[in-house]
Amino acid sequence: MANDFSVSRRGLLSLAGGAAGLSLAPNGLLPAAQAATNFAPVKEENAVIGFGHVGPISDEGWTYSHHVGFLAAKKAYPKAKFIEVESIPYSADATRTFRQFVAQKCNLVILSSEYGDLLANVADKAPTTAWMECNGHGVAPNRSWYYVKHWFPTYVTGVAAGLMSKSGKLGYVGSLPVPSVYSGVNAFLMGARSVNPKATMQVGLINSWFDPQAAAQMGTALIDNGCDFLFGIMDEAAYLQVAEKRGVPCVMWNTDVRRYGPKSYVSSIVVNWDKFYVDQIGERLKGTWKGEQKTLLNMGEGVDRDAWGASVPDAVKAQADAVRAKILAGFNPFTGEIKDSNGKVRVPKGATMSEMELYDWNWAIEGVTGLKSA
Repeated sequence: MANDFSVSRRGLLSLAGGAAGLSLAPNGLLPAAQAATNFAPVKEENAVIGFGHVGPISDEGWTYSHHVGFLAAKKAYPKAKFIEVESIPYSADATRTFRQFVAQKCNLVILSSEYGDLLANVADKAPTTAWMECNGHGVAPNRSWYYVKHWFPTYVTGVAAGLMSKSGKLGYVGSLPVPSVYSGVNAFLMGARSVNPKATMQVGLINSWFDPQAAAQMGTALIDNGCDFLFGIMDEAAYLQVAEKRGVPCVMWNTDVRRYGPKSYVSSIVVNWDKFYVDQIGERLKGTWKGEQKTLLNMGEGVDRDAWGASVPDAVKAQADAVRAKILAGFNPFTGEIKDSNGKVRVPKGATMSEMELYDWNWAIEGVTGLKSA
């Protein structure tokens, strides 16, 4: 890993920022660190909208969910030109793709992953192109980031896990030690511990977002080690298929994939970008789109639990959904005292974690193994 970057939900944590400047070079780009905002209205028939994805739209998971949002946007703005690029790597090839978006005169480019400085190095020289980075961190006059408050529906499904697990030993199939994994693991276990204080979570990382064979192997290993309920954040359904064969209930991520394990499927942390993408493109066309925005979509607006699986008892549904209703009414379960996996108090009694603390969570709570606390 290079010193300038750290791996994020789907990409890299940028250390770059924006700067000001007005004069365009002949190639349409500005010298480094001289980007400025100039977002005039654009007619729909003249608009060019770019979408860039980290994976293939056929993954039925993360990238597919953004592709569905892309299709919703195309339907909402049929006169605009849309460009969609799949499987953009975290390498110099990404910058070439971003420069192509600029060369094709995109008015707005939506990236379904964070590319950090790989994006900033291009975006800062392309002031009239608006950029949006999913699960990003860097902002500038022409760059914003967005994500979802997935920790709330995760807590709700964790309540279900705490009620359904007989042993209290929960397993998590993860990708990398990044904030979205920490917040998912912690929120799920906190939900489970709200109904079973002795519940624990064993984490297994496979160092990839999409590796069906490794995910299946990790799911098998967790079950063999005594876990009787699985959760994870992968872009495919491999560990759900393992859970189905082994008779273990399971919560998934991204989309409804219950057909791969109808008996084991409990729910999924499902994301929906449709309205957000349609609205953001509308703002860009009107000339009212703003850079330097940090957007976290609420539960019920861009992220939620999926419909409960057929094997979830009615009593479990009712108890978990009562917690969901409380959260929607303003209850925040991420209130101290909260200790980390080393027994250190991280959130004092009565204190509540902020949205950015939840977004950038980088330590494991008490009861988690396999994931270190920073």
